[in-house]
Amino acid sequence: MTLVFPCNADVYLDQELIGWRMARKIDSSGILVLEKLICIETLIMQTSLDLKLLTTFVRAAHSGTLSATAIQVGRTQSTVTMQIQRLEETLGQTLFHRSGSGVRLTGQGERFLGYAERILKLHDEALSAFSDHGLRGAITFGCPEDYLIAFFPALLKSFGTIYPDIEIRVVSAPTPDLHRLLHARQIDMALVSTPITDTDKTKDINEIARTEQLAWVGSKPTLERHDFGTASIPNPNPALAPAPAPAPTIPLALAASNALDHKAACDAMDAAHMPYKISYASNSLAGLIAVARSGLAISVMMQKAVPNDLYILKSPLPPLPKLGLKVATGEGQQSPAIAAFGDHIGKLLPFL
Repeated sequence: MTLVFPCNADVYLDQELIGWRMARKIDSSGILVLEKLICIETLIMQTSLDLKLLTTFVRAAHSGTLSATAIQVGRTQSTVTMQIQRLEETLGQTLFHRSGSGVRLTGQGERFLGYAERILKLHDEALSAFSDHGLRGAITFGCPEDYLIAFFPALLKSFGTIYPDIEIRVVSAPTPDLHRLLHARQIDMALVSTPITDTDKTKDINEIARTEQLAWVGSKPTLERHDFGTASIPNPNPALAPAPAPAPTIPLALAASNALDHKAACDAMDAAHMPYKISYASNSLAGLIAVARSGLAISVMMQKAVPNDLYILKSPLPPLPKLGLKVATGEGQQSPAIAAFGDHIGKLLPFL
């Protein structure tokens, strides 16, 4: 096969010699023609879009900060900066406005974002359709800490056995924060909580994959056996009958105020007219467990997450609601990898 390459002078390329950048000289300008050929070939190579650079660009566009992008793609911040610069050099366009608070897309960056997302999605779909190794890709998955401890090991092990080439990065945060991260497209999907009752008729009840009971947790079997670090005050005049003791204020160790279990605990205590105070606040499940073990406060957590050395407390504490667990994803079409993981969670979670 012979190809014709138009230039100042015609150059005929033998197919088997293209890889060596060789051309058959036609006239005295052949050397000049060869130089132009190599230059054009180099340009073609330079304008190829690297999928790794596209992935970094998309993550940076959604997160708005290079530090968050670095965590998501598993690179250092300086590497992320260099990758974005390489992509901008390849395209010959400035894609981001840079400032001390982060990055935001330029007009050309906004335009290119749609192309980059489609390219990455088609790449994953093509690998899924034609690769003998099954799905590939990366997922940024969000989940509250107690769900990570209770469910994620089994979910990850079983999913990794089926799809070993899918990389999963995990972000631990309360449900309200996960919704915010989904909206900002900083995570791809999340396992989130939604409050439900036995008579709940919400529209998304069919989306709930599992229900979990919230529980009061303490270091002693009953509330009455907790002294919460306070000693009883002796009666100064034993001859007189002691005055009725006021109802004790119960110290609570709860997650942050925007967490569903924090709100559920406060609402239950208010409805029961039981005095309480927030003595300790932590978004760390390990921190709440440590306070509960100390006996200085009682806490609230998912019943399945209660350690064996702590007790689930009942009356006189008011009942707590159940929480529904469901998979939430960001807006727009999802990659095959995200769809597969969401389907896997929905099928397996009810049986864990």
